[in-house]
This record gives sequence, structure tokens and C-alpha cells, in this order.
Amino acid sequence: MLGWFTRYFTGTDSIAVPPTPSRKRIAPGPGESYDVSRRPPPFGHPLKHYFALDDKYVNLNHGSYGSIPLPVIYAANQLAYEIDANPDVFNRVAYKPRLAKSREAVAKLIGADTGEVVLVPNATHALNTILRNFEWREGDLIIGATTTYGAVSNTIRYLTDRSEQPRPKMLTIVYNFPLTHAEVLELFRAKIREAKQQYADTQFTDVPPLSEGYDRDPAEKKNKIVAVIDSITSNPGVLLPWKDMCSIAREEGVWTVIDAAHSIGQEQHINLSDTKPDFWLSNCHKWLFAKRGCAVLYVPKRNQYIIKSSLPTSHQYVSPNSPKYKELGTNFVMQHEWTGTTDETPYITVPTAIAFREWLGGEQAIYDYCHKLAMDGARRLAEIMGTKLLDESGVLVATMSNVYLPLPVEKAPGEIYSPEVLANISMFMMNKLLFEYNTYAGHFFHNGAWMCRCSAQVFNDMSDFEYVGKVFNTICEEVKDTILSNMHGKQLGHLRPSSPDEEDWVIVTY
Repeated sequence: MLGWFTRYFTGTDSIAVPPTPSRKRIAPGPGESYDVSRRPPPFGHPLKHYFALDDKYVNLNHGSYGSIPLPVIYAANQLAYEIDANPDVFNRVAYKPRLAKSREAVAKLIGADTGEVVLVPNATHALNTILRNFEWREGDLIIGATTTYGAVSNTIRYLTDRSEQPRPKMLTIVYNFPLTHAEVLELFRAKIREAKQQYADTQFTDVPPLSEGYDRDPAEKKNKIVAVIDSITSNPGVLLPWKDMCSIAREEGVWTVIDAAHSIGQEQHINLSDTKPDFWLSNCHKWLFAKRGCAVLYVPKRNQYIIKSSLPTSHQYVSPNSPKYKELGTNFVMQHEWTGTTDETPYITVPTAIAFREWLGGEQAIYDYCHKLAMDGARRLAEIMGTKLLDESGVLVATMSNVYLPLPVEKAPGEIYSPEVLANISMFMMNKLLFEYNTYAGHFFHNGAWMCRCSAQVFNDMSDFEYVGKVFNTICEEVKDTILSNMHGKQLGHLRPSSPDEEDWVIVTY
């Protein structure tokens, strides 16, 4: 039986393919596409055939960049030919209804109204759109966390550092995992109340529309508190109780910006209409199988007056001083429909990605397999390395798991690992994993210990975790024998990038 998505977008028993001239057609080869009338292969390595991954590459790092299914790649290739067959037709007319279909599909997945959802290049772009549109006042506060993703934390830092006034102040919640959800909630509420006590003379009367005391009149608004909250942190890969955090923030009169970069396609039962965050964003190119880069930005209609401009400012910008403002408001959707010439294929191929996921069995089936593998694989990793899981209960786990690496654990900060040594170990591990062992899993230092973060995806099985466990055992022995044998980090020759063309590496594991 066809699912709702396939029926809606095709109306047939096969996936619709945009027509292209035969001389230009880039079509999948034998076995590289799929028939919706037939059952898919079982989850695990049989599904690896439907991805462009190298046969010998063991990928336990899907969470950083995603892995695109072949049907999405071929749909994007076909669309690229269609676009350049007549760029004017596509960029002036043809892309608009397709973009609307993509927005509608994403909105349905996250329980939102289509008019509250737009597509942007990535989560960092979406986050900047939100934070740079707030009208900041001297005395405003932004709350982040020690686990906030680097680019997001730096965006907050920039707002506090910039030369132009006014500038908000940055506060940071310290999360040292493992923590229970109850402990996270306690720390979150405590930080908000601590902030109010610390700035007791400040009137925090600029509160969200759903909080008690909200007043739209700018004259009645003084200062505000904005909390940037991860739904799933990057390092470690931990599922936070962000829905309950939204409730606490609403009670406390705090604006919520949910950085859900890892959520769509990984986290189940998002339902934003029920949770009611003030802002929410997520990457579609990570877990949803969309082409890079594509992210969803959700702004409920009650808050769209805050997003005065897209980034960059669009042709469809409406000045608050314009007569059109009374009719259109900030023109949120139209502003984000066209912000300049760019590649629209990541946005438009979202329906292809969702259709493929539906063929695999749908969101729940994908989650059930990946969550179980994340937990079982983590236990096997820990067994091989002689360590333990960050979270044995699974409460903190969606489809990424965290396991301690067999390296010394600090009892006090800096006791073993200086910043230089930490950087050297990270680079050493990256080079070894990628260029010697043809694999990758996230590795990071948190709360005095080294851990690995492994993504479980539909193309993985237990043997992938077993392989990576053995690899980490070997690498960690080398770390102890080389880097840690010289605590001043002088033996650095073997730490240079393996490729002569790559002299400066930046490690991003969002």
C-alpha cells in the first residue's frame, strides 16, 4: 500500500521523475533505483547499495553531514539539467510550486502550519536569522550552554562582542554528562532564576506571546531573556528534554530558540504545534536524507513580526514603515522564497528524500531500527574497548550513542590534557580513522574523558560497530604510547594532515 506521501506527490505506483531530454538524461543504473510496489531490502548492509558510500568505507558519522541516498542524487542531477535547459523558466516560475510542496511536506513532518515553515541553507544560517532579527536592548540576556555547538556559541558571543550598541549579555549553563533529564531541567530552571536574581534591578518585561504578562506595545517592553536550547546536543550526542524546557521557559517569561539541527529524521513525535517553541530549526540534510545544504526554519505566526528580514535581505522585504506592512506583516514566507540566485535543488529534492524513507517503512520503522542499533552497538563497542556507555538507560539516546574511549580520565581539569594535547589527540585520531582505517566516528573530550559518538543509520549493522571498536583500541594505544608519553606535546611530526594539499583542518561535527 502506498503511503500518504507517495500518493500525494505522484498519484501513481512509481516515483515521478521530471522529464528531461534523452540526450541529457542522467538516470540511475540497474539496481540503483527502487520500485515502490516491491518490498525494500532489510535494514543493514543490504541498504548500503542505495547510498553512494564507498563499499569499503565504514560510516558511523552520519550525524555530521548526512549520507544521501542514490534516488536523491539522481533526482538532483536530473533537476540540474532541467534548470539549465531554461534557467529563466525555472528561476522565475517553475521552482515556486515545487518549493511550496517541499515546505508543505516538511511542515507535516514536524506538526506545523506550512505558513510557519521556510527552507534555508543550514541550521547555522537559520539560527543567525533568528538572533540577528531580535531588537536587542542593553541589559538583555542570552543563555547558552557548555554543550552549545561552536558556531552557535560564537554567534551569541559575536552579539555580545560587536561594536554597535546595544549588546546583550551571555550566560552559560554547565552540563557535565551523564545527567538525567530531571537534572537537566533543574539546571536550566536554576540558571534562569539565577539570572533574574543576578540582574534584580532589570525589568524583564519583554516576554513571549504565550507567557503571562505579554504586551505587544513596544513602549511597555523593557528587557528580555533568550534561551538557545539544543534538542540533541552535538558532543556528546545527547537527547535533551527540550519540550519540557520550553514549558519552563514559558512559565519564566523566557524566549526559546530550539537548535534542533539533529532532530528532523532522527527524533520522533516533534509536533511543534503542541510544544509551541518560540523558534525552531533543523537540518534536513542530516537525518532526513535531503541534499546538502537544506534546513527548515520554523517561526510560528505569533512571532513572525520579529523576523523583519531574511538573511540576506530579500526583494520581498517589507518595511515596518510601509503601508504594505499592515497587510503583509514581515512577509516571512515570501522573503525566504528568493534571497538571491542560489541552488534550489536541495530544497526541491526534499520530497524525493521523504518518499524514499516512506518506501523503507516510514519514520517509526527507521527510528526503531536505528535506536536499537545505537544502543546495542554502543554496548558492543564498550565490551570491545573495555569501557562503558555514557547512558546505559537509553533516555539520552535517539540514534546516536556515546561510549567512553580507553584513555585516561582526568580527576581535575588540566590534570592530564592541556588544550594543546587535546588538539593533538583529536587531529591524530581524525587522520588515523580517515586515512588509515577508512572509517569515521565522532570523538571528543567531555567532562574529563574522551568519548566516541557513533551514528546508527539504516545502512549500518553490528559489524560496523565491532570494526570501529577494534580501530579505536589500536588508535588509543598509539595515543598513550606517543602523545601522552610526552605531556608537553613536542612530538608533533606525525600529527600533520596526511594529505599534502590539506595544511589547515577545521573539525566540524555538528
